[in-house]
Amino acid sequence: MDDRGTNSADRLNEALDATKPSGRIERVFGSWEFFKLWIAQVISATGDWLGLIAIISLAERISDGSEGTAIALVLGARIAPGFFLATAAGVIVDRLNRKRVMLVCDIGRAAVLFTLPFVDTIYGLVIASFILEIFTMLWSPAKEAIVPSLVPKDKLTTANSLNVAAAYGMFPVAAGLAALLAKFSERFADEGWVHTWQLNEEGLAFYVDGLSFLATALIVSTIVYRRRTPAERTAGERGKWDLGGALRELREGWRFIAVNPIVRAVNVGLATAVIGGGMLVPLGAIFVDEVISGEPADFNLVLFALGCGMAVGVISASVLQNKINRAKAFPFALVLAGGALFVAGSASVLGVVVPVIAVVGFAAGPIYVLGFTLLHENVDDDLRGRVFSALLVVVRFCMLIALAVAPIVSELLDSLSNRLWDGEIGIGDLTVRVPGVRLTLWLSSTIIVAAGLLASWSLRTGSGAFLSETAGVVKESAE
Repeated sequence: MDDRGTNSADRLNEALDATKPSGRIERVFGSWEFFKLWIAQVISATGDWLGLIAIISLAERISDGSEGTAIALVLGARIAPGFFLATAAGVIVDRLNRKRVMLVCDIGRAAVLFTLPFVDTIYGLVIASFILEIFTMLWSPAKEAIVPSLVPKDKLTTANSLNVAAAYGMFPVAAGLAALLAKFSERFADEGWVHTWQLNEEGLAFYVDGLSFLATALIVSTIVYRRRTPAERTAGERGKWDLGGALRELREGWRFIAVNPIVRAVNVGLATAVIGGGMLVPLGAIFVDEVISGEPADFNLVLFALGCGMAVGVISASVLQNKINRAKAFPFALVLAGGALFVAGSASVLGVVVPVIAVVGFAAGPIYVLGFTLLHENVDDDLRGRVFSALLVVVRFCMLIALAVAPIVSELLDSLSNRLWDGEIGIGDLTVRVPGVRLTLWLSSTIIVAAGLLASWSLRTGSGAFLSETAGVVKESAE
């Protein structure tokens, strides 16, 4: 038995028992130890988003004329490993000391990020992105696994909500920080030491990102929780080393999605929302450069508007969720997001694009809140785990499509537009430029609107048949 681990557990249990509810931190977060973990997550998530924005910007700058393909390769290296290896990563974490895994991953990510300012090839950027994703893929399940050891059972729901806020709420903060670093780097652009240490826009972002992970490691090192003994770490099932688990979950999830109209509507709606919103990340930089003719900082402003809109939308949906008809509001949010994305893709002035993109975010946020609530309310407990597991795999797969495939589609449509219309379409006296990036955003928005209309029809006509279909699936699964 690990006496040190037992003593840590005793100290933690005594702390938890002694703080019911003696202070504001304990009442909100459950314990000081989880509060420290949450702060670490906030810093880590900010670093993740900042690094992603900087990597996209660097890939565009060193792409040598093939921005879409370069961004697709780099983002594919960030997304693909998690999709195919997530099951194996979870098993690895279960075999090791989770706190030590988090520390190694944070230090490893910092080391990679400190080298990124000196990377000047797409292949080097792809390799670095792949390594970063491996570390992230190990860090996340290790973090999730220790949460139940840090908070009382009655605080787990609150803890999970706070985790989601930390993961996604830092996106606008990171986008705003990226914009500030870009402006700051312009002030010293002509200095020799700036070139020596690569303290340009991307370089500064990578250095700040690396420091954020070192700060996260320092905070994690102070967390006290019950450590498992070696026997407990090796007592789990050993048949879980299954790299095809994600693909099987995907097939099973699609089966349930196809059987039940409500599950189908929510899953398809969420998936298409991820595709449409995700396309803004790799295509936003190209759109700002080619259509708006803006500066790199303008792209960060677009991302900041998207993140702020999502934050306001999520808060609004959470506050009003008991006062709105979710079955009607969910498809409406999809149609609104798709329509706003179409308007944003049609605009050519930053002053129009930024507020409209904020509307896209405002509509996209409630899509998640309302969609998950619909699933919680309408999916039987026997199916809920499989449905949500499949949903997460589907969402990740759609994010892979959005980040990796969208730039390639943009380049193909750009070539087609130049060949058919010379890149422009005349409407009376008005000439509209139709580069590939604009056509891709139009296509994405059309898909989202169509998904919203389909979801509206499916939710309206399928509610009555839900219980009988679900009962049949449960019976068949049991047999």
